[in-house]
Amino acid sequence: MLTSLSLTTECLVTHNGTRFCTCHSGYLWNATLCSLYPTCHGHRSEIDSCMCRSFHGPAPGYCQFPPPVPANLILDSQLRMPRDTLHLILLKKEEATNLRWYLKHPESHRLVFLRPGTNVSQMSGQGQAGLSITSLSRHWTGSYMSIFEAQGFRWKLKQVVQVPLEEKEVIRLPDKLSISCAASTGFQLSCCIPLTNLAYTATWSPGEGSQASLHNFSDSQCLVLTVKHCPAADTTYTCTLHSQNLAPLMAPVSITIIQDTDTTCPKDFSVVAWNVTKAGFVAQAPCPVNKRGVVKRLCGPDGIWGPVQNSCTEAEILAMCLKAKLLLEGQGKPNEEVQRILSQLRGQVGVVSTPSDLQEMLHTVILLANVVAETRTELTDSALKDLLTTTDKILEVNLSSLWTLAQTQEPSLASDFLKAVETLVHSLSPQQHPFSFNSSNVLLQSQLLRHTSPPGYQMSFSAWPLLQARIPWYSLAPLVHNGTNVSITSLVLQKLDHCLPSSYAQGLWNNPYITPGLVLVVSITADGQAFTQAELIMDFEEMNGTLYCVFWDYSLFQGQGGWSDKGCQVHAANTSTITQCVCQHLTAFSILMSQHTVPENPILNLLSQVGVGVSILALLVCLVIYKLVWGVVVRNKVSFFRHAALYNMVICLLAADTCFLGAPFFPSGYHSLFCLATAFLCHFFYLATFFWMLAQALVLAHQLLFVFHQLSKYLVLSLMVILGYLCPLGFAGVTLGLYLPQRKYLWEGKCFLNGDGVMLHTFSEPVLVIVCVNGLVLVIAVLKLLRPSLSEGPPVEKRQALVGVLKALLILTPIFGLTWGLGVAVIFDQDSMVPHYIFTILNSLQGVFILVFGCLTDKKVLEALRKRFRFQGTQSFNSAISLATNEAYASEHSKERSEHASYEERMTD
Repeated sequence: MLTSLSLTTECLVTHNGTRFCTCHSGYLWNATLCSLYPTCHGHRSEIDSCMCRSFHGPAPGYCQFPPPVPANLILDSQLRMPRDTLHLILLKKEEATNLRWYLKHPESHRLVFLRPGTNVSQMSGQGQAGLSITSLSRHWTGSYMSIFEAQGFRWKLKQVVQVPLEEKEVIRLPDKLSISCAASTGFQLSCCIPLTNLAYTATWSPGEGSQASLHNFSDSQCLVLTVKHCPAADTTYTCTLHSQNLAPLMAPVSITIIQDTDTTCPKDFSVVAWNVTKAGFVAQAPCPVNKRGVVKRLCGPDGIWGPVQNSCTEAEILAMCLKAKLLLEGQGKPNEEVQRILSQLRGQVGVVSTPSDLQEMLHTVILLANVVAETRTELTDSALKDLLTTTDKILEVNLSSLWTLAQTQEPSLASDFLKAVETLVHSLSPQQHPFSFNSSNVLLQSQLLRHTSPPGYQMSFSAWPLLQARIPWYSLAPLVHNGTNVSITSLVLQKLDHCLPSSYAQGLWNNPYITPGLVLVVSITADGQAFTQAELIMDFEEMNGTLYCVFWDYSLFQGQGGWSDKGCQVHAANTSTITQCVCQHLTAFSILMSQHTVPENPILNLLSQVGVGVSILALLVCLVIYKLVWGVVVRNKVSFFRHAALYNMVICLLAADTCFLGAPFFPSGYHSLFCLATAFLCHFFYLATFFWMLAQALVLAHQLLFVFHQLSKYLVLSLMVILGYLCPLGFAGVTLGLYLPQRKYLWEGKCFLNGDGVMLHTFSEPVLVIVCVNGLVLVIAVLKLLRPSLSEGPPVEKRQALVGVLKALLILTPIFGLTWGLGVAVIFDQDSMVPHYIFTILNSLQGVFILVFGCLTDKKVLEALRKRFRFQGTQSFNSAISLATNEAYASEHSKERSEHASYEERMTD
C-alpha cells in the first residue's frame, strides 16, 4: 500500500534537450553523479553541495535522502590571536574519502584550496583527520570547510575563524607631524585598517574642535580627523580601535607646534607639496591613487630639505605579492595560481616606477620560484613566456636606477631573482620542448635529447660576446642511455650581471672587474630531476683584459652570492680571437675582465728603459773586467765563491734586461710564440738573478758563522748552480704549465707575466723571501763588525767602525737585492706614485750597482786592472768593509784586531 509520495527532483528541459535537475530541500545527488556531471552553471565542481546538475538527455537518477552527517568538525575557539597555531579536527563516524580543506575569505565568495605548505600541515588517521596552520594572521580569517565523501554522498562541514588585527596593521598618516600655526591653521590625521570580518569602531581623541569622517575603500577603511585650529601646545592625538571581546588598539600621533625661534624647512613642491617642517622632523605625504605606502622627506638640522624617499607601491603589485606569499604558505593550487600570477605580472611590469614597485615585483617572482620548487610544479609554455617577458622588461635600462635604490635596502635581491628565474625556467613541462624565446634582454633555447639525438649538445647565440655553448656527449651519455628524456635549457640574461653585487670569491683576489653584460644559465633536467654535474664549454669573443671564467655562487657572503671560479678554467682555443671557458658544473655563468692595471706613465716607462739600457752597458763592462782580471782575483776559494756568484748574477741579469727591452717589439697575445718565450725567459732569468744573490748570501753567512770550517770548492759550486739555475727553472716551468692553459699567464697587451696574482705568487713572493734572507745575512755581518769595535774600542775607533758599517750597507744592499723590498710598498700603496719612482730607478740600475760595488770597489780587482794597464794613481777605491777595518783597528788589543781582520777578509774576499 502506498502511504506517502514525495517529490525529490525537479528538472527543467531546455529547447536543445539539456535538463537542469535540482534537488528539493533535504535531498542530494549522490557523490558519483555529483562528480560525473557538471553543475547547472555548466562546470564540474568538487566543492558545491550537489543540489543541481545538468544532463544531456534523460537524467540517470534522482536526488536521494541522505543519512545523518557522518562526522563532526571541531574547533576549540573561533577567535585566534595573531601568530597563534590553529587546529581543526574532523572526527569521522564512517569511512571518509576524497577529503579536502578549503578557506573562504570574508571579502570573497571564492573557496581557496588548502594544501601542505610552509604554514599548513595536514594529518589523517583512524577515525579522524586534522588541519594545522601556524603563524596566523588576518589573511587566515574566514570560514574553513572540510569537504569529503562518505556513505555515497558529498559532505561539507564548516567552522568560522576570526583573527584580530595587529598594531602594525594600523596605518597612521602621518605618524608624527610638526606644524606652523602661522602658515597653516589646521591639519588632517588618518587612521586606516584593512578590511576584516571583525567589526571595529574607531575614535580619535582629543576630539574637541575637530571633525571625524569614515572613508571606505575596496580593501580598507580610514577614519580621517580634520583639526580646524592649531592646538595651543604640543599634543598627542590617539586613534583607538575597539572590537568586542578584544583589547583596544591604540595608534598615537604626536603634533609638535613650530615656534618662531625654531629652524624650519620652507614649503616646497618637489614630487608632492611639502608644508613648513621643523628641522629634524620627517615630513610625510600620502601616495597617489591606487598606490600604497607613504612619501617621506627629512628636514635637515640646518633647515635644508633632504631627498624625497618614495616607498609607494602599486596596489595590484602588492596584491600579487601577497597571493604568492599565501600560495607558498599553503593557500591555493600551484598549478593554477602560478600561471595566473605570472600572467598578471606581465601586465603590471610596465607600471613599475619606484624602488618599492621593483622590490615587490621581484619578491613575487622569488616566491613563485619557491612554490614551484617545493611542489614540483611544471610550467606551460605560455606561463614561461609571461615570465621571460616580465624579466625582459625588468632588465630594461630605464629601471637601472631603481635597481640601485632597491639593492641598498636588500643587497641579495638580484642574486635571489637570478636563482628564481633559473628555477622557473628549468620547470618547463617536458611536453613543451623544444622551446625558444628571443627578446632584447632575454634569450632562451631548449631541446629534448633522445637516443637518436646527435652527439652532444651545442647551441649558438647572438648575444655578444657569447658565441656558443656545448656539452660533450660523454657528459650526457649516462643520462640518455638510461632511457630517460633529457631536456637541456640555455638562458642568456642581458644586463643582469650589472645588477649583481660586486663580490668575488677568495681565489679572485678581490680585484676590480667588469662583466660583459650577460649571464648564461644552463640546466639539465631528466624525468623532472635537475642535474648539475656536467662539463660545459663556452666560447666567448676575445676581449680586452685578463679574463676569468666564473659562475654565480649563491652560497657566498652569507647568502648574498658572489662570483667564483671554482671548477672553471680558461682554455686556449683554436683561434686567437676566441676565449674558451670550461666548467665542470652547471649554473649561472659569465666572464670577468680584470681592470686592475696601473695606468701607463710615460715618465716611468722612460726611466725604466733608460735605466735598463744603462744597466746592460754596465753589465757588459763587468764581463769585460772579469775577462781581464779573473785569473788574478780568484786565487783562493773564498774569492772564487764570491766572484763566481757575481759573475753568474751578471750573466742572468744581462739576459733578463735584454729580454725586458726586447719584449715591446714582439706582438702580444697567446698566439705569439716569441711573446710567450720572452715572458718565460724574463721570469726565469730575473728569478735566477735573485737565487744567485741568495747563493752569495748563504756562502757569506757560512764564512761568518763557521770561521774554521772549510768547504769543498766543487761541492759548493754544484750547490750554487743547483740553487741559481734549477730552482728558478722549476718556478718558471710550473708557472707556465699552470697558468698558460687557463690563459692567465700573460699580462694584458704585454709580453710579461700577468700582474693579477700570477706575478704576485710566482715572482714577487719568492723574491721577497730571498730579500728577507739576504737582509738577515746583512744583519749578521753588521753585528759581527760592531761587536769587537764598539764594545771596547776608543771613541775614534767607534766612529771609524760606524763609517765601515755604513759603507758595508752601501755595498751589500744593492748586491743582495734589498732594494726590491720596496716592492712591498708598491703592492700596498697602488695610488701613490712615489714608491713606483723609487722602485723603478733603483732596480732598473741594478747592473750599475753591481759594476760599481761588485767590481770597481774591490781592491784586488782595481789592483789587477792597474797592473794590466799600468795605471799609476795616487788613490783608488777600496772595498768598504776592508777600508773600515784597516782604519778602525790600530788599538793595542792585538787579539781583537786579528779576529776582526778575519771577518773583514771574509766579507771582501
